[in-house]
Amino acid sequence: MDLTVWRAFVTVCRVGSLSAAAAELNHTQSAVSRQIAGLERQLGVPLVERHARGVRPTPAGEVFRRHALATLNEADRAVRAVRDVRDGVSDRPLAIGATPSLAAGMVPEAVRGLLRQAGSLRWSLLPGLSAQLHGRVIAGDLDIAVVTDAPPGLAVDPRVDRRFLGLDEMVVVLPVGHPLAGCGPVRVEALADETWAEDNDGSAALLRRHAARAGADARIDLTAADLPGKLALVATGHAIALIPGVLTSALRADVTTIGLVDPPTRGIYTITPRRDAHPRAASLHDQLASVFASGCPAQPAHQPDGTSTAQPPAPVGQRPTV
Repeated sequence: MDLTVWRAFVTVCRVGSLSAAAAELNHTQSAVSRQIAGLERQLGVPLVERHARGVRPTPAGEVFRRHALATLNEADRAVRAVRDVRDGVSDRPLAIGATPSLAAGMVPEAVRGLLRQAGSLRWSLLPGLSAQLHGRVIAGDLDIAVVTDAPPGLAVDPRVDRRFLGLDEMVVVLPVGHPLAGCGPVRVEALADETWAEDNDGSAALLRRHAARAGADARIDLTAADLPGKLALVATGHAIALIPGVLTSALRADVTTIGLVDPPTRGIYTITPRRDAHPRAASLHDQLASVFASGCPAQPAHQPDGTSTAQPPAPVGQRPTV
């Protein structure tokens, strides 16, 4: 089969329109229609169906789309590898994925350490949610992804290697003028009258579980499109929010954080493909582990396997518990 036709089909599925796909591919709409029709004849099954706003893959089309995308990504990698050899480039680029909170500080810091160690290295960083990043690792788009086990959790997949980096304590972010700014740690019951903002289902689930354990309720009345949007709602006084502890050092100046008593936690992991692993991926994992250990808030007392991670706390002044 011609990979040009496969690329046309994948593009149609991604943009949801024959005309938009034709414009992106610099083809006519009729040419794209003929390509899809020819592919359907070869496979003996309809691959797309029309709906009110364009087209979408049929169940068979969705199965083929996933495999076609993986094949196209691998073909693109093969072409890039050959061109790198032709151009005298010995190291292939390192494609990194990370959740938004980890991409905001921890991952760039780890890459800086990797570059000090490895010298010149082409790299890219793609933020996304953990499930999306897992799919991109499988598809060959990413060489390594830094993900979390926040709800709905991480899939068990024999195609990837998963390595634990540490546990991250969630904290509450407040506008700087909030009455509780400077206090802490607080019990979630003390925040029962607050309006909460959330930007993803995983963080919302952690918040609701934590509140339910305390017999309280977290009123999530505002939804943001992304993490910067959530922080903007907090900074302007519309809400408070639950955020990862690793994000604390990268926050904007008009918000502050307080800890929670017995806070919710999430595990942080790297995932890499078991086949064709990038030679720098293991070194980046080591840099990430170093950054996490040295620059994150105090670690919870136990890892997921029950082993202790507790360290003696540094002397601090007595802080009130609300």
